[in-house]
Amino acid sequence: MTDSQLIREIKDGNVEMYSTLMSRYQKKILSFIYHMLRSAKLELLAEDLCSETFYKAYRSLHSFREVDASFSTWLYTIARNTVLSELRKQKTAHLSLDDMTYIPAAPAEAAPEQMLLRNEKVSMVREAINNLPEKQRSALILREYDGLDYQEIANILGQTVSAVKSLLFRARASVKSQLEVYFLEPERMLMKEYEELKSR
Repeated sequence: MTDSQLIREIKDGNVEMYSTLMSRYQKKILSFIYHMLRSAKLELLAEDLCSETFYKAYRSLHSFREVDASFSTWLYTIARNTVLSELRKQKTAHLSLDDMTYIPAAPAEAAPEQMLLRNEKVSMVREAINNLPEKQRSALILREYDGLDYQEIANILGQTVSAVKSLLFRARASVKSQLEVYFLEPERMLMKEYEELKSR
C-alpha cells in the first residue's frame, strides 16, 4: 500500500495501520534525529524524540494534506521541530550534523597509520559541519545524507527552493574552505621548516 492509502485507512479508523506507516520511516527519522543531537551530546534522547515525533504525527494526522507536502516531508518537519524544541529546553545553542559523506570502512589489514588518518579525516569533516549555522547544517544533511530533493528540503525548513540552493552552496563552500586550510597546513609547516634550515 502507498502512504496515501495507509493514511486514508488510518483516518477511516483502521488505526493499527499506523504501525505499518511507522515501520517505513522509523530508521530514517531516528538516524536524522540522532545526527542532529550528536554534538550536543544528547544522543541518548534520540529514541524518545523519535517516538515523540511519531506520536505528534499520529495526533495531527487528521490535519495532514497531501496537496501541501508528502507524508515523509511532513514527518521530517515534525522531527526537526521536535529536536529544536528539545535543544531549546536543554539550553543548547549548537545543533550537530554528523559527517554525511559515505566513508568506507578501512580493511582489516589496514596499517595503524591509515586507520588514524581515516579517523582524523572523519573528525575534521564532522567538526567542519558542526561549525555551520543550523539551517545550513540541516539543509546539508537532508540533501546529502537523506537524499531529499530541493522542494522537500524547502518545505521542511520553511524556505524557498532558491533559498535552499543558496544554503547548500554556502554550506559546501564553508566546509570546503575549512578543510582546505587543514590540508594546506602540513605544506606550510614543511615550507617553514625548509626556510629555517636554509637560514642556519
